[in-house]
Amino acid sequence: MKKLFPLISIFALCGSIAHAQNTNLAYEIVEGLTTEVGQRLAGTEGEAKARAWGAQKLKSLGFSNVHIETYDMPTWVRGAETGEVVTPYNQKLMLTALGNSAATPTQGLSAKVIGFSSLEALKLVPDEVVKGKIVYVTHNMKATQNGSGYGAFGPARFVGPNIAAKKGAAAYLLRSLGTDNKRSPHTGVTRFEDGVLPIPSAALSIPDAENLDRMLKRSKGDLTIHLTLTPKQIGMQQSGNLVAEVQGTDPKAGIIVVAGHLDSWDLGTGAIDDAAGVAIVAAAAKNIMDMGKPKRTIRVIWMGSEEVGGFGSDAYYEAHKNENFVMASESDFGADRVWAFAYKLPESAKALGERLQKGFANMGIVYDRGAANGGADVEKIIENGAAVIDLKQDGTHYFDLHHTPDDTLDKIDPAALQQNVDAWTFMLKEVANAPEDLTPVKK
Repeated sequence: MKKLFPLISIFALCGSIAHAQNTNLAYEIVEGLTTEVGQRLAGTEGEAKARAWGAQKLKSLGFSNVHIETYDMPTWVRGAETGEVVTPYNQKLMLTALGNSAATPTQGLSAKVIGFSSLEALKLVPDEVVKGKIVYVTHNMKATQNGSGYGAFGPARFVGPNIAAKKGAAAYLLRSLGTDNKRSPHTGVTRFEDGVLPIPSAALSIPDAENLDRMLKRSKGDLTIHLTLTPKQIGMQQSGNLVAEVQGTDPKAGIIVVAGHLDSWDLGTGAIDDAAGVAIVAAAAKNIMDMGKPKRTIRVIWMGSEEVGGFGSDAYYEAHKNENFVMASESDFGADRVWAFAYKLPESAKALGERLQKGFANMGIVYDRGAANGGADVEKIIENGAAVIDLKQDGTHYFDLHHTPDDTLDKIDPAALQQNVDAWTFMLKEVANAPEDLTPVKK
């Protein structure tokens, strides 16, 4: 077999070929995207500017087949957002509307607050207990390396407002899904079922939520909040996915998809979520390009509208589901170091898995025998049979910044970002040139 990468053995030993090349590229992408574009809320002008910026950048780096695939999606935009406790105390609240929140009347609304220690507690009460009130749900999310608290407590945001609306609540508040102690609330999308009238819904900063917990206890539940939120749905707007490729030498060997999402929430500049992710996968793919043509084509996709419901990944899958995708992976967990990896490969590629274990061990990255899922933007490709490799980043501090105004460039550690690029470069080099058959098993 022709050796396309004569320095592979050196790279496997020290993981340094990628580091010797393009060592600042990922940081340059994050810096450029957050500085020249900034906020990239799905369906808005900011996201459109990001696609144009990204297309120019990827073309300048030498990628092939750089193009944008557009689609239309329902679009929600933020308005004014204020809140304050008016009785029996008087305190302003730092809060932010959740994506798909309804608006209050222009003059706001005032209502009694009823607090719950969990979403499960809310589910158990009769509807008449919450009817006409502002429902408030707290929780006890803690920092973990793998971010598991988000999955455990996330339903308080994902479906909590819908449950409260069905019970007749006037509005919904929750303690932000975060692990910080700043007065920076964490936004995020919520969803209302068809036929359920959306209600005003917002997240409190964690210090404000803790203060509200104390106030509710002292007031014995006799507490009123005045809430003003003025977001709106602006109808169907254009979004899109940005695609680029490193062309392979063997079309029959299949396509590798590596993805991140280009859109962001509108409070910060989306540095860790997910400018870092799109930068990591592009910089790694660029390293492979610079080494010579790989066997398999590597397709880089900067997905649109992930934050508000995954419209980009759905549109991409529907348009390309019959293509020969053999592996998919995503970077969407910030910019801290990769500490572990997991994979699901066909039985025919057992030797590839062993090579990955050995190479990653040399880089100080451990093998996690747990399930690999790839992330929201590539899950349908994986469900259709493609292999998956997860490069697991340290998420201990991820939810200090997630969906907040503090998600900005200064939170990126260039050395940690580069470690991600090195890990992804090693993985892509091995998979793109693997002699093993990676043909997916169709379900």
